[in-house]
Amino acid sequence: MSSARVDYIAPWWTYWLHQFPHVNLRFQPLDHTFKPQEENYQQSLIFLGCVAAAGLGVNLLCLAIYLSCLCCCRKDEEEEESKKSNSCCVTWAAVAAGLICCVAVGVGFYGNSETNDGVYQLTYSLYNANHTLAGVDSLVTGTMGGMQSGLNEHLSRLGEIFAARGDFVQTLQFMQQMSDNIIKQLLGLPDWEKAKVDLTAIADQTAYVEYYRWLTYLLILILDLVICLAACLGLAKQSRWLLTTMMVFGVLTLILSWASLGADVATAVGTSDFCVAPDKFLMNQTKDVISSDIVHYYLYCSQTLPNPFQQSLTVFQRSLTTMQIQIQGLLQFAVPLFPTAERDLLSIQHLLNNSEASLHQLTALLDCRGLNKDYLDALIGVCYDGVEGLLYLCLFSLLAACAFSVMLCAIPRAWRQIANRDRDYDDIDDGDPFNPQSRRITSHHSHQGNMHSFCSYSSSMGSQTSLHPPTQAVSNAPLSEYMNQSALFGGNPRYENVPLIGRGSPPPSYSPTMRATYLSMTEDQIRHFGEDFRA
Repeated sequence: MSSARVDYIAPWWTYWLHQFPHVNLRFQPLDHTFKPQEENYQQSLIFLGCVAAAGLGVNLLCLAIYLSCLCCCRKDEEEEESKKSNSCCVTWAAVAAGLICCVAVGVGFYGNSETNDGVYQLTYSLYNANHTLAGVDSLVTGTMGGMQSGLNEHLSRLGEIFAARGDFVQTLQFMQQMSDNIIKQLLGLPDWEKAKVDLTAIADQTAYVEYYRWLTYLLILILDLVICLAACLGLAKQSRWLLTTMMVFGVLTLILSWASLGADVATAVGTSDFCVAPDKFLMNQTKDVISSDIVHYYLYCSQTLPNPFQQSLTVFQRSLTTMQIQIQGLLQFAVPLFPTAERDLLSIQHLLNNSEASLHQLTALLDCRGLNKDYLDALIGVCYDGVEGLLYLCLFSLLAACAFSVMLCAIPRAWRQIANRDRDYDDIDDGDPFNPQSRRITSHHSHQGNMHSFCSYSSSMGSQTSLHPPTQAVSNAPLSEYMNQSALFGGNPRYENVPLIGRGSPPPSYSPTMRATYLSMTEDQIRHFGEDFRA
């Protein structure tokens, strides 16, 4: 018996995944045959999940080492160049994490949609095949019921009517034999009820699991995107509490990414093991329910394969034709002699016509092309769209893990920079006149038009102070005035700025010597310059 393979070729990625090592929890290598009922095969898939868990452990260990080094091995960040370098590093890290997270979310949405489409095609094919099997079972049951009850009842009444004619009674007995022959052929067909129940249960369970899988991944994708955007907002707003909260959620999302990676890899490998040799698995699963010839006929639908139902259907057709010929003869010859037999003969003729229509429908449903198409659609849905979607989800998990790892490295640096900035602000005295906020409060209560510049005051103090700075004209020599005032306030030029000379406004930054000089003013000096400084 020759056979032709169905038009199904497993995609290359299923062969690649099929080559993944299959090792049980005792580290014993196993063959790659799809055997979901065996404990060793289940352990081999669990082992792949354990590999992802090991990757999570390495990732967390690297993050812990990095954070320890960041906390224990602090560099001197007081220099401006170091601050700019760290700020640039944090900025680029945040940009990289945001881009990777956006790419990961996009890949995840596509993979989730592809997987859902593949599983939907699988369940649709299963329901369609179940509908076909239910139709076969309904036709067989209806035909057998009509033959066993309706036909026998009519033949019994006709036997009483034709009791005086032995040739008519012999014709009725012959029809009874044809009816029994039809019932025998129908009983020889496979019992599709069990297979139909199995397909329904598989389709229902698959649709149930897929719905919650799709919904879970949708929530994970939205959560990743929200955490990424919130972390970027925290960096932009320099909010320590928001960054701390996002760091905690980032760790949880990192764990979730590695867990989903393990589940996706195990599912993809198991599905690929099935996709590489699906017919072999189905033959083993159905050997106790349906004969191998019938399963082979549907899996390998070809014109060169003989139809295992052809003989039964042929006997069915011939028996019906013979019975219809007999009924036509009785209607022609017996009715003129026994008018009361016409009603039962017409009822039998109607029953035989219905049985013939059922035979044509049964022949079409039992043809291999319908169920084979459902079989191919299910394989394409699972092995092409489904496994491809799982690979994209694996890529999403890896990208998400990388994005949140980078984010967890950037947040502590940003948090420390924000803490250093707040500490520098806390060191400024609120009553300091050089504090911008204090100046705003002072100017609010001031009734004077202009305020003498502290720099002007310093340059005009002359001999009244012990510093004796050289007196020079502001309008003629701003540079020399700037240098003299710099010498007055500690000799450090970086605490002054030339454009602020003579503007009646104190410099925004000052040295401790400047503040000490201001606080050392006597009451006479304050009275000499008026109440402007008090205002």
